[in-house]
Amino acid sequence: MSITINPLEGRTFGATVNNVRLADIEDGLWEKIHSAFLEFAVLIFPDQHLTEPQQNLFALRFGKTEQLAPQQKGASLPISNKKPDGSLVRPEDQGYKLLRGNEGWHTDSTYMPLASKAAMLLAIEVPEVGGETEFADMRAAWDELDLNKKEQLDALSAYHSLYYSQERAGFKHQTDNIYGLHDKGAPLRPVIKTHPETGRKSIYTGRHAYGIPGMTEEDSKEFLDSLMRDACQPPRTYKHKWTPGDLVVWDNRCVMHRARPYDESLPRVLRGARISGEPESELAETFLDQRADSFIPSSSNISSMI
Repeated sequence: MSITINPLEGRTFGATVNNVRLADIEDGLWEKIHSAFLEFAVLIFPDQHLTEPQQNLFALRFGKTEQLAPQQKGASLPISNKKPDGSLVRPEDQGYKLLRGNEGWHTDSTYMPLASKAAMLLAIEVPEVGGETEFADMRAAWDELDLNKKEQLDALSAYHSLYYSQERAGFKHQTDNIYGLHDKGAPLRPVIKTHPETGRKSIYTGRHAYGIPGMTEEDSKEFLDSLMRDACQPPRTYKHKWTPGDLVVWDNRCVMHRARPYDESLPRVLRGARISGEPESELAETFLDQRADSFIPSSSNISSMI
């Protein structure tokens, strides 16, 4: 039976892909998957149950992968509230704070010099209630804007900082030069992004964005919050209820996502991989981030502690 790609009903984006084994795909099939990825921006692959090496190989089909933690050995790593010893993270743990922060709409790695191209998650152990991942189509959000709003947004940029977004979520972090909590500075990125492969425009902000030049801090905050509230509305959103074995991959260049709350006394274990963007389209100049302890401008995402 040949691969089937079924668009999500009632949504502006997303598709479910069936009759495919990601552990064993040939180049011709990969071209179909990649074409669907560019068209639908979010692809759902049920019942995959990939091993870590298999997921790593699939992730590398999309490009180079990011190293998100010193202990990461391959292309992927756990995105989990379960520690290696089997216990669950606690509110005082940095991992807990970062997981909770990710409940806000965001695009991966915009706070790094080189933003992410794509990302994927594979469900391993998930709660029966809550813990979904929700996605929002920023291409359709742009398409819905009137001409005056488009012209206004096209002229704007915003800084991006994980310190900022975590602080707004109620968490403060020290500069430790682990991924995101670095001294590389805050990248300045356009509020509207043109996709380097499709040419489509999309809103490119999220929880890490702040400080639009030319606006006061409060005016910028209210403007960006309002923009995201309006953008992340049906039919431009899709909430994925995880089943063990599901693999979902999304295009960070045109899609926002967020984790949804769940009972924190239960394990939620996914394995993720994040694909690096191409410098020609995803690299941004960095500037002083006053929430960090120091500032050493860099065009590299590699941590000095890795």
